[in-house]
Amino acid sequence: MTSERAVVNASPLIYLASSGLIDLLKVASDTIVVPDAVAQEILVRGSADPTATAIQTTAWIQVVEAPAPSDELAAWDLGKGETAVLAYAAANAGTTAIIDDLAGRRCAEAIGVKLRGTLGLVLIAKRRGIVTSARETLTRLRAAGMYLADAVIDRALQEIGE
Repeated sequence: MTSERAVVNASPLIYLASSGLIDLLKVASDTIVVPDAVAQEILVRGSADPTATAIQTTAWIQVVEAPAPSDELAAWDLGKGETAVLAYAAANAGTTAIIDDLAGRRCAEAIGVKLRGTLGLVLIAKRRGIVTSARETLTRLRAAGMYLADAVIDRALQEIGE
């Protein structure tokens, strides 16, 4: 675990909660920040939704108000969730944004925000011995709806010797 802050967007939360892997977020930080725009997007799914439940009941997940985005960030015209995640990360030095969306990832790189995706969390978890098989973990995430091309998975698994 680390003392770095991490702020997460809806899709990584949804994939991790739906596959029973929400604890993998803790490889990024001891406390996970969820901007209110992201929380609202998830909470409309209803109380039976595993992601809504995770946001409401997980002690190390904090819902916060995100600052207004900079003009540079706003110009990217991302969704409310991605914008809030990146605005929070940009305003809080040392914060890692956890985003899977390609446009959001490109924006993060352009504005100098530290970035990690769900796949990256799995690879870290494997390196730290938190999961025994990255391939099995990725299979669970794909079953929960996460899209990852086979070639991307194969490269990532080769990188960690699996």
